Amino acid sequence: MSQNPSSPLPGQRRRFLSSSLAAGAALATGAWRSTAQAAVPVTTKVLKVGVTSGPHEQVFEAVKKVAERDYGLKIEIVSFSDYVMPNAALDAGDLDANSFQHGPFLQAAIRARGYKLVGFGRTWVGPIALFSKRYKRLADVPVGAQIALPNDPANGGRVLLLLEKGGLIKLKPGIDPIKGVFASTQDITDNPRKLRFVELESPMLVRAMDDVELAAINADYAYKAGLNPTKDSLLVEGGDSPYVCLIAVQEKNRDAPWVPQLVAAYRTDEVRSYIQQAFNGVVLPSW
Repeated sequence: MSQNPSSPLPGQRRRFLSSSLAAGAALATGAWRSTAQAAVPVTTKVLKVGVTSGPHEQVFEAVKKVAERDYGLKIEIVSFSDYVMPNAALDAGDLDANSFQHGPFLQAAIRARGYKLVGFGRTWVGPIALFSKRYKRLADVPVGAQIALPNDPANGGRVLLLLEKGGLIKLKPGIDPIKGVFASTQDITDNPRKLRFVELESPMLVRAMDDVELAAINADYAYKAGLNPTKDSLLVEGGDSPYVCLIAVQEKNRDAPWVPQLVAAYRTDEVRSYIQQAFNGVVLPSW
């Protein structure tokens, strides 16, 4: 692919950021939860929800059961193998919602492509981590090592923040993914170990482990490869990560009555227990 669909394009406005984050905060405090729980089925439409294969798809199978049982919602799960198409399909109206991305990634896609999408709720955190087939400790990684990282701005910047937290690099001040200010390799002010960066599509990062000293891999792709970020990595994000996943819908559907029902079906004790039992810390529920 010649152009990264998630990369910000010059001059585009940062749309819907405030409204998206405000809505997410409302869900985090349960502001919509009681409304959704008190509601009766509000649509007979089969809702198409896009997910990526792996944990997002598996969790939504559990959500689907709760949504139908408690709210009468009919859901068709549509699985994707990459991070680009779920937002493109949602914006085009081929989906009613998607559940695969964190807030900074959604905002980067909105700025890059002008998508009229908005995010709600907080689902789970999949910590990104550094893996290696050659080394067991970060201290053993040699000077000049190659690190493969995601080529989208949100996740690539996420990795650079992790490297800074691990003491491997320093970044210029002002990086703030919540505000849409992502780090890039151009923002590195100190790289004492002369690390070299290779940017790749996220699905390719597991395979890249054969060719590089380190690979930064998102939790869902790590899980599919049999890797556990908290057990198998050299460096992993903490629980304070701002990269919490969410449910996205079209802007025109932000007030649709089925949206809070769908979010409430996700954020149940039943689904939380499923996540904890099924993934053993690979992904962490945010409620």
